[in-house]
Amino acid sequence: MAETLEIVSFRLKPGTEADFVGNNGVVSDWLPRQPGFLSRHLGQREDGSWVDVVRWRSLEQAQEAAQRIVAEIEPASVETTHANVALSS
Repeated sequence: MAETLEIVSFRLKPGTEADFVGNNGVVSDWLPRQPGFLSRHLGQREDGSWVDVVRWRSLEQAQEAAQRIVAEIEPASVETTHANVALSS
C-alpha cells in the first residue's frame, strides 16, 4: 500500500464563508478517527477558493473516508485528485 495524498479543491456555499476555519472543528475532530488518516493541511487561495490536502496510508482508505464525509461546500465546485507519496519529510 502506497501512502496517498488526497487533494480537494472547492468553493464554499454563499453565506458559509464567515468562520469556515473556526467552524471546521467537526471535520478536524472526525478525520483523525478515520482508518488510515495521517495528516491534514487546509489553505485558502488568493481567488477565495480552498484546498484541503489529506495524507492517507492508502488510496482505498482515502476513498472510504470520502464516502462518509459531509461538508458545507458547493458540490459543483469540488475537484478531488489523489497522488502517491513519493517523498515525505
